[in-house]
Amino acid sequence: MTGHDAPAHLLLVDDDARIRSLLQKYLLRNGYMVTSARDAAHARRLLAGLSFDLIVLDIMMPGEDGISLTRHIRTCLTTPVLLLTARNEPADRIEGLEAGADDYLAKPFEPRELLLRINAILRRTPQPTPEPVLPQVLNLGPLRYDLERGELKRGNQPVRLTQTEATIMRFFCQNPGEVITREALVAHLGRDRAAHGGMVGQERAVDVQITRLRRKIEHDPKTPRHLQTVRGAGYILMPD
Repeated sequence: MTGHDAPAHLLLVDDDARIRSLLQKYLLRNGYMVTSARDAAHARRLLAGLSFDLIVLDIMMPGEDGISLTRHIRTCLTTPVLLLTARNEPADRIEGLEAGADDYLAKPFEPRELLLRINAILRRTPQPTPEPVLPQVLNLGPLRYDLERGELKRGNQPVRLTQTEATIMRFFCQNPGEVITREALVAHLGRDRAAHGGMVGQERAVDVQITRLRRKIEHDPKTPRHLQTVRGAGYILMPD
């Protein structure tokens, strides 16, 4: 199978009802979820509302053919496509691959071979990496910052921050260990450039805010341990 916790979900597109039924039953028996479509128009409607791990697609269909549908799929999806073709000419196979198909299988074929091709495609399809989970509380020496509450405390005592300091602090804590440029801080604060002397003036204002914030979170603000300057780049927050 694919390494998914849930079985892979296949979309089977073929205008031949008998083939659809046989393949659907076979793939279900082998542990896959299978949704079938009778033609390209039906497949487009399903693709608009559902996510699939792989599409098994017949080339020769009335109306829009499988090559055209593959080209459409590639404009908006990276879902692997396995083409089924009754034509075994090299030019036809090349056309399918150029349209964006991942593999092809010539009819007639043994269901076992289809299963092996599907397994092979899914094995080499990269799995999405989960988003990293940010810690809800960051430790900065004797201070603790609660990301959900937006609170900075020394022990049980809250550390008072101005609204601007609080906005900057939350931005850093949402991106711990990442360099934040002055431009990014200016954009995040949403200051009006004209009212504050243009970008240079705003960046200097940010530097002032960083200095003030360091006085509240650093043991020695002149040699900061947590809110550090990255020369020529910006600032970085380094929690414990």
